[in-house]
Amino acid sequence: MAAHSQKSTNRVVGALVFAFVALFAAMTAWSFLPGSQANAEAPEGAPIATLELEDGTVTIALRPDLAPEHVARITELANSGFYDGLKFHRVIEGFMAQTGDPLGNGTGGSDLPDLDAEFSDAPFVRGTLGMARTMDPNSANSQFFIVTADAPHLNGQYTLFGEVIDGMEYIDQIEKGDARANGMVEDPDTIVSLRVSE
Repeated sequence: MAAHSQKSTNRVVGALVFAFVALFAAMTAWSFLPGSQANAEAPEGAPIATLELEDGTVTIALRPDLAPEHVARITELANSGFYDGLKFHRVIEGFMAQTGDPLGNGTGGSDLPDLDAEFSDAPFVRGTLGMARTMDPNSANSQFFIVTADAPHLNGQYTLFGEVIDGMEYIDQIEKGDARANGMVEDPDTIVSLRVSE
């Protein structure tokens, strides 16, 4: 019980830390580059994730060459239906859209154990996907975010595991939250489905 309580506390603290970083990024307009990295090219042999949103289909190339354990986790959860119906609970314009929490408030995760960090030199540019975590670098579980503008302050601090190769315009259309409320969305968009094919 204590371990579960500590894990929940860590997730809450981590969510607040990530929210603070998100708020800071939203306030620094110089990093808002909506036209950059509109759609990347898939690395050869990359597993492809298909993210169905209410407005359209987003195609994502996963990067096991950068983060094999995280790609395996996303694949396992996605193909089990875990992400279907989950909310984009925190969305900050000019920064990112975050999802993957079954509780819908940024404090939850799957029943699987947390993952060790797989940080890399790959930059967080518009369209890349990263794993959300607490203050503990080795605490990513199921939550992830898609950056909607270049975010160099995240480089080497979060595990980057994929990149949008088509449909970024649908990510841009996800309902935004209020930056003054750390991007929490009152009436959030949801994931229709997420599946990975290899």
